[in-house]
Amino acid sequence: MSETAKIIIENKTFEFPVVVGTENEKAIDTSKLRDTTGYVTYDDGYGNTASCESSITFIDGETGILRYRGYDIQDLAVQSNFIESAYLVIYGELPTVQQLQNFRHLILRNAAIHQGMFSFFEAFPNNSHPMAILSAMLNSLGCYYPEMATNNRQRDLEQLDNAATILLSKVRTLAAMSYRMKHGLPFIHPKPELPYCSNFLHMMFSEPYVDYKFNPVIDRALNLILLLHADHEQNCSTSTVRMVASGGANLFASASAGVCALWGPAHGGANMAVIHMLEEIHKAGDDGSSFVAAAKSGDKTKRLMGFGHRVYKNYDPRAKILKKTCAEVLNTLGVSDPLLDIALKLEEIATHDEYFLARKLYPNVDFYSGIIMRAIGIPVDMFTVMFAIGRMPGWIGHWRELATSKSPIHRPRQIYIGSPRREYVPIDKR
Repeated sequence: MSETAKIIIENKTFEFPVVVGTENEKAIDTSKLRDTTGYVTYDDGYGNTASCESSITFIDGETGILRYRGYDIQDLAVQSNFIESAYLVIYGELPTVQQLQNFRHLILRNAAIHQGMFSFFEAFPNNSHPMAILSAMLNSLGCYYPEMATNNRQRDLEQLDNAATILLSKVRTLAAMSYRMKHGLPFIHPKPELPYCSNFLHMMFSEPYVDYKFNPVIDRALNLILLLHADHEQNCSTSTVRMVASGGANLFASASAGVCALWGPAHGGANMAVIHMLEEIHKAGDDGSSFVAAAKSGDKTKRLMGFGHRVYKNYDPRAKILKKTCAEVLNTLGVSDPLLDIALKLEEIATHDEYFLARKLYPNVDFYSGIIMRAIGIPVDMFTVMFAIGRMPGWIGHWRELATSKSPIHRPRQIYIGSPRREYVPIDKR
């Protein structure tokens, strides 16, 4: 007999089924709670609510485990790359040689944007935030590919291979164009012979007669950053994509909504906050020791950014990977960055200080990704855009998963705490 959970309400006992995941995660299925009892559950922020069943990503925050489709993130970081992992996240299996070739070919073929989209960029003010531009431009793709944006699930699913590779390819182009527009630089067309990440850097940093110089270490580092951000379970932006998709919205519209959700500083802006913190410490002439002491004393103006995670209660496995990569990048570029010295000092203090250990405040992925992107030359206001490029496979995979399921439109309940019924008072009597 299947396991059940009993809930006692008003001296009446109700039984609800227990759902068990493949990693022995357990949840009480309360989907019939309101119909059965008249009650709903209250969980502000959904911290203890499973909004869906998913086969894409598994996280065990207590032990620091992250897996895409069952594959450990460490194995993927060492042996795979962003494009192969993107295929895995979207379709559920590692590709064959032929499947990967076809996938790469579609991405390479779709890097350029339509001529009409250039006028969109001209209409944006030069001080526009690149995330605002990216969201708008991704949504506009549905206008150029109407056969892939029908808002009919069956028809949109039939076009998924094309729509997915269009998004994965053009998100780089649009991001690079937003950067160059803001800096008053001419747009650079993609080079199909370059790898995915180096092509993006080419479109960002090349000059009309001086191409960006390919560097395999930099290419690999950016590959890792994107791979490590490809999916992360039901975070704010991914949940947004699923919610928008649940209403039947096409992939382009859903991904655009994901960008908007990611833009929030509490979600996608964490690595920017790390750089700002390190710059503040450096400006004060501190090596990090005084800053940590102030943070421990309760000084709310001295918050240690890049440590701790809502999910991980152990060392973020992605941070372990990027720590080594960060040193390789700085060594390759010959960069002696005082911010890295401060970062290493903060890590040393936090990983040996009982104050941080007791609170399980370990370095997370944002701690090192910001330093790497800074060294490459990517400005801070583009950090969240880089996050969006990396997260695109996860958004596509979750859109596909929801579109192929029987999930109804998402419609959370609420607990109303406003005024009870009131009588209307005409304006001349107020």
